[in-house]
Amino acid sequence: MAISGVRELENGTGGQKLEISSRGGAVMLQVRVQPRASRDEIAGVVDGALKVRLQAPALEDRANTALCEYLADLLKTPKSAVRILGGERSRIKRVEIRGVHEAQVFGLLTREV
Repeated sequence: MAISGVRELENGTGGQKLEISSRGGAVMLQVRVQPRASRDEIAGVVDGALKVRLQAPALEDRANTALCEYLADLLKTPKSAVRILGGERSRIKRVEIRGVHEAQVFGLLTREV
């Protein structure tokens, strides 16, 4: 598998950089989840991780499931293409998304919801 290494994509508004790596047709990134938010939304970049606010509580894996469904919906990929690689019980998670490009993930930061 070819590894393109870690790329840092800068968020134009706050100057924060989103760290993304690609491997074998998949994109990997860190996501910081804020459960029990008022609505589901992408809230920018925090310490190199994509900040995602979710309505789902952090109980019984509901926030993890909601995260995978939300990212799949935004990126127009199947839910099975989004997988949490690490951090299932943490707010900071390592996520793999198959079938998308780094530019598509970066596009989430510029989308107005």
